[in-house]
Amino acid sequence: MTTADTNTDTDTREKHQAARVLVVEDDPGYRQLLIEELADAGYRTLGVADAEAARAALEADTFDLVLCDLRLPGADGLAVLRASRACRPQPGFIMVTGFGTIDQAVAALKAGADDFLTKPLDLEHLRLALARVLETRQLQVEVARYRELLAATDFHGMLGKSPAMIKLFELIRRIAPSDSSVLITGESGTGKDLVARALHAESPRRDRPFVALNCAGIPETLLESELLGHAAGAFSGARAARRGLFLEADGGTLFLDEIAEMPPAMQTKLLRLLQDGQVRPVGANQEIPADVRILAATHQDPSARIAAGELRQDLFYRLETFRLHVPPLRERGEDIAHLLRHFLGLHASAGAAPVFAPEAWRALLTYAYPGNVRELASLVERVVTLAAGARITLEDLPERVRAAAPAPDQPKTGSSDDDWPTLAEVEAGHIRAVLDWTGGNKQRAARILGIGRKTLYRKLGEATSDDP
Repeated sequence: MTTADTNTDTDTREKHQAARVLVVEDDPGYRQLLIEELADAGYRTLGVADAEAARAALEADTFDLVLCDLRLPGADGLAVLRASRACRPQPGFIMVTGFGTIDQAVAALKAGADDFLTKPLDLEHLRLALARVLETRQLQVEVARYRELLAATDFHGMLGKSPAMIKLFELIRRIAPSDSSVLITGESGTGKDLVARALHAESPRRDRPFVALNCAGIPETLLESELLGHAAGAFSGARAARRGLFLEADGGTLFLDEIAEMPPAMQTKLLRLLQDGQVRPVGANQEIPADVRILAATHQDPSARIAAGELRQDLFYRLETFRLHVPPLRERGEDIAHLLRHFLGLHASAGAAPVFAPEAWRALLTYAYPGNVRELASLVERVVTLAAGARITLEDLPERVRAAAPAPDQPKTGSSDDDWPTLAEVEAGHIRAVLDWTGGNKQRAARILGIGRKTLYRKLGEATSDDP
């Protein structure tokens, strides 16, 4: 075997070392041969002899691929194929038979099989077929996941379909299974607490406690006792022992919001706790093991806080195993309309929700929202409460929103028919306003306008030709 062949085999084993294959073959000797061959290729395998055992295995475990003989005692391989199609996620499926015919191949492929091989199997051909089916299935899983995210309007309480939020949701899914610490950054009001809760909900710790603490909201003298707990008599007024938040979160997740506001002395104790996994309550003589995943968040620039000596650099590095940044609302232009409608329905009283007049809607879509989603939610609650009727006008909006609103296009005035703008002129003005909002990003503008990019380019060409 050449060096290149050795490297190829090594790459294949590494690539498929996590792939699990169910081998369904009634011939014990041939089944063992297949299991050994797949093990050499880096697959993890389980071998069974009939369709009933295969169905039981599919119900009890998750497989990436099923390699199944068509002719089996009792029910045939098509029954195994149908059982595999009920699994979520669906495994890849390769049908194998010593009596291969075109009719059998067509029946298997129509029923959902990914490939059809005949005995005696060429082992190199088998390896290639397995790799091809696994890669195809992986692509299908990824496409389904992205479609799910794109179709979703609510990801653990976070609303958004913009590219920035879709990327954030996918990162949460990928990071959540880890036990490593995560530092969540972002401006105030962006929803960092919702990101922390989503990480917990997507993790294996989801059924264990989620405990949150705002480090800026607890006096320094009480913070240590709040986090670590205290023994009876540890200080004046401590009549009974108290479990701290670390022990309350044992087996689950502890979210430390505004970590940059934690006093330096407590940062030192937190670093040691993260390193040792041991909690010593105030006034106690013994340490207690605590299995806790730490999530931390800050709206400040960690580098600036470190430079100012207010955040320990070693603690920062310990917390920043992974880092998630929550984008500000001004970078999520596509989400603003959806969020406005959501909070409008949420805060409206029984009956039909009020509607926004066009000039109010345009002002809300173009406002920068320095307070992010929190500001948008409060703003909608205010205008819904104070609006005099079923129509929210520009005058119903706060002064800061009205002041930032773009100047409306001035229609022609007069008594002649020629004094009115044409539909094309109104459309061209709206397109220019959206392009201004997106900073000239035509892809985003087309998405907001609900048209394809080719249509936008055509309309821009028409608008250009009509300009004086």
